[in-house]
Amino acid sequence: MRSVRAQALNRDYQLYVALPDSYRKTSKSYPVLYVVDADYSFPIVRNIASRLSKHAGMEEMIVVGLSYAKGESGAYSRRRDYTPTAPRNHSYNSDMPGKKPAFGEAAAYAKFISNEVFSNINRHYRVDVNRKIFIGHSYGSLLGLQILFTEPRTFNHYILGSPSLWYDAGVMFDRERAFAKSHHDLPASVFFGIGGLERLPPGEKRSRLTEDADMVEDLQEFDKVLNSNRFPGLKTRVRVFQDEDHASVFPLVLTHGLRSFLKSSK
Repeated sequence: MRSVRAQALNRDYQLYVALPDSYRKTSKSYPVLYVVDADYSFPIVRNIASRLSKHAGMEEMIVVGLSYAKGESGAYSRRRDYTPTAPRNHSYNSDMPGKKPAFGEAAAYAKFISNEVFSNINRHYRVDVNRKIFIGHSYGSLLGLQILFTEPRTFNHYILGSPSLWYDAGVMFDRERAFAKSHHDLPASVFFGIGGLERLPPGEKRSRLTEDADMVEDLQEFDKVLNSNRFPGLKTRVRVFQDEDHASVFPLVLTHGLRSFLKSSK
């Protein structure tokens, strides 16, 4: 575990680092998985990555988990750091005594990753700087999309599970339209995954004005809109995992997202 100061944000974070078994036996560089929401996701990513390399022939990788800000709850930290805007209409309450809910600092947090986090990891570990993978889920996938529409080459592959595309009345659809108007290409590889149960109950009307959205329909529409631009450098894949919900789908998204990008010797 490493501590890192986000100078521009005036906050401290921790980096959880897992090295592959062969790391101390070789001199080669390894691809790196950067996963947000590390407090719960890092153990999952570390163990699945290790199992895939040992039992499925996938190449080994370094896993870096990005923690929530020190001294803050997960809910408070991720709402602020992973969201692209302050929602126009919300009734969120803060779980941090004396602090109002905070939102919309994804752009600043993304700069923290590309500046302080990358330089810290590159200094201390043998990483392949041309093979960086972003892994996010829910709000974490909003952060991934923020990076995708601002500095897409920050990562070589994006694994985005159950993105909260309903957020702020579908603001990411607005971001996509704005990007398409001013760009002729989007050089990125993106794997989208979602649970088949992340739908509205029968009879309920689809809307992006609340969290009770049809996330499957939102994602399928978003991917369709993305690909309608015919960006020559964009490669996307959407996988809907039937019988999985928002809480259970992440391990499957991760496994299939890694297989869509990393090499296997088998």
